[in-house]
Parts: sequence; C-alpha cells; structure tokens
Amino acid sequence: MIRSMTGYGKKDDTSKQAGVTVEIRSVNHRFLEVAVRVPRSLAQLEEQIRKAVQQRCLRGRVDVSVSVHNNGSGLKTVQIDQALAKQYHSALKKLQKTLGMRGAVDISVLAGFREILSLSDQPVDADHVTKTVLRVLGGALTDLDRMRRREGEALAKDLAIHLKAIQAAKTAVSKKAPGLAQEAFERMKSRVQALLQGELPDQARLQQELAVFADRSDLSEELVRLESHMLQFDQTLHSKESVGKTLEFLLQEMGREVNTIGSKANDADIAALVVRMKAELEKLREQVQNVE
Repeated sequence: MIRSMTGYGKKDDTSKQAGVTVEIRSVNHRFLEVAVRVPRSLAQLEEQIRKAVQQRCLRGRVDVSVSVHNNGSGLKTVQIDQALAKQYHSALKKLQKTLGMRGAVDISVLAGFREILSLSDQPVDADHVTKTVLRVLGGALTDLDRMRRREGEALAKDLAIHLKAIQAAKTAVSKKAPGLAQEAFERMKSRVQALLQGELPDQARLQQELAVFADRSDLSEELVRLESHMLQFDQTLHSKESVGKTLEFLLQEMGREVNTIGSKANDADIAALVVRMKAELEKLREQVQNVE
C-alpha cells in the first residue's frame, strides 16, 4: 500500500545518566532530503542518523531533532575552588583589620562569591548515550512510518474514488465514440455539397478526403491508451515501493489522452465529459503530490 510523505514520530528514553528525545517530522518534497539536528557532543552521529532515515524513507523532507537532557537524577556536581577561597579569606581579613571593622569572616561570606562555588555536569558515558540515541531513533522512525502508512491508506481510498469517476466518464465517452466518425463524415459531406451547390466534380476524391477527415475523429486509440493508463494507476496504488513519481507520470499521460479526446471529438456531450475528467485528474494530481 502507498505511503504518504507527511508524518510525525517521537520517542523518549530516560536513564540514570541522561534523558534522550528523538523527534522526527516529514513533509512533501520532490526527492529525499534529511536534516539532522543533534547536540554538539553527538555531532559524529549525524551521518549514522541520516543513513538510518534513508533506509526507512524514500521521498520527502525529513527533519530529525535529537536532544540529550538532565533527567533530574543528580547529574550536577559542586566544584569548590579552595585556593581562591583562601585568597578571598586572607584579603577580607586584611581589609577588616585595615578598616577596623568588627565581625567574623565566616563560610557564609565566602559562599557568596560565585567564583568559589560552581555547578558542573557530571561526565556521561558517551558510548551509552550513543546506543540510546540510535535505539530511540529506531522507535521514532517506526512511529513515523506507521503514521505515513495510515495517511497512505487514506490517500489510496481518495485516489481510487477520483479514478472511478474518470472511469465512469470514459465509459460514457466510449459508448458515444463509435458514431462520431460517421457523424463527422456526413456533416462534412453536407457542408461540401452545400458549398458546391450539389455539384461533386470528383466523387471518389471527395469520398477519400472525407474518410480521412472522419478518421481523425476516431477516438478508439486514445480510449484504449487511457484505459491502459488507468489500469496501471490502479495497480500502482497497491505497490509496496515508492510510487509517487510513477503516479505523476501516469497522470501526465492520462491528461494527454483526455486532451486529445477533447480536441478530436466535435461533440458537446463528450466535451462535457472531458471537462469532468480534467477536473478529476486535477484532484488526483493534488493528492499524488503527497505520495512517497
């Protein structure tokens, strides 16, 4: 079954060291384009992530965002600059003596200096984080694929409805087409006779020219090709491969045949059916833009 190019997938994982979140969005695009955003510390994973996406997606713009964050499990450590604290203490005692100030230079005073106390992240296991990111990425890609398949099923049903409408109009044209050549022949013959006031100088030549003109109004070849394209389109809807470009090509060929039918058939009823088919083809074209 066909897949849509639009989808979303997200997975989270929380460990004692760090939490990992992978978020994936995909939208329509003529080719496959993968954009990866990861923390600077995981820059070496970009190519590996891109290849993993390429194995699961064939068309569309896919944006992958990876974040590694503190999960609240004590990943911060307190750093104390003891040498700097001693210098501050010595300087404050000296200043106190110089100014003749009373009071104690205790720990509470020293704690107020940010340079003495600082917080820093505990080092995390890079190998563990890498494995976690790739595992969570796989889950997010599965969610993305599941959504793209659901969208594809809905698209296939809608495409089938429009294709059925074209088939109905084409069937109506096929019923009326056999008499078009004869009608064109008789119509043109009457016009020639009226122009020549009933005098036909070369009956055989006239009959030959009229037959050629009538043959140009024959729609059988266009109808056969249109039927073939519609059959291929329907079969392609059930393919498991990437079929978006194939469907676009078939729609182009179907449009060409419908245009030819409209230009060859000098008939009001067929003209109305051609307009109906063109409208349905345009709806198909809009939807096919979403197919992978």
